Amino acid sequence: MLLLEGFHAVKHALRFGGTVTSLLTTSRSGAVELAESHAPDLLAAFAAATEVSQAEFRDRVGRTHPTGVAGFAQRPDLPFDRAAPLVLLDNPRNLGNFGATIRVAAGLDAGGVLSTGDVDPWHPNVLRGSAGLHFALPVARATTLDFAGPLIAFDADGDPLAGPVPDDAVLAFGSERHGLSDEVRSKATRIVRLPMRDRVSSYNLTTSVAMGLYHWVVHRAS
Repeated sequence: MLLLEGFHAVKHALRFGGTVTSLLTTSRSGAVELAESHAPDLLAAFAAATEVSQAEFRDRVGRTHPTGVAGFAQRPDLPFDRAAPLVLLDNPRNLGNFGATIRVAAGLDAGGVLSTGDVDPWHPNVLRGSAGLHFALPVARATTLDFAGPLIAFDADGDPLAGPVPDDAVLAFGSERHGLSDEVRSKATRIVRLPMRDRVSSYNLTTSVAMGLYHWVVHRAS
């Protein structure tokens, strides 16, 4: 069972078809007010939330939350959509950044997020960073680096990113500290770089993913 911390995580799980088996709040009227302003489509669900004391909320969730909302949900089993690029995170280490990249990928309608390395892509801290948007697209560990479409790896020493990105591409991004692994480099169809001002050393992982996917969106629409 997955813990969803906060109104927005619960909102996203519900909005994208997640099975939320328990929805808790320390103030049902407060949860309803949030739903009225931020998710009127889910008003009935928040109106039916179980109201608990602050102590019980902490006991069941493990901490308080500014919104006073939390939920427990079943992990979804979503198929990977090859009509849009996949994001491959090569051995990500920062759990918050990992979650934020999933949030960006969901917002830009990527086909899914894969990762290599030993970090669980469904770790509670990753789920917290995504604000529940694990439910909006498939998220999993990569079981192979042999993909049907091109593997486009992003690195500061690559060729300039230009032209459209194929819908069946896999966009690979290295870890915050160590960059791309030798294995991903060897498998890459192309190694490209994002535009960046001189003397700026790097972008945050989430920013890089956002720029890479936005490039796909803009060129796809044009």
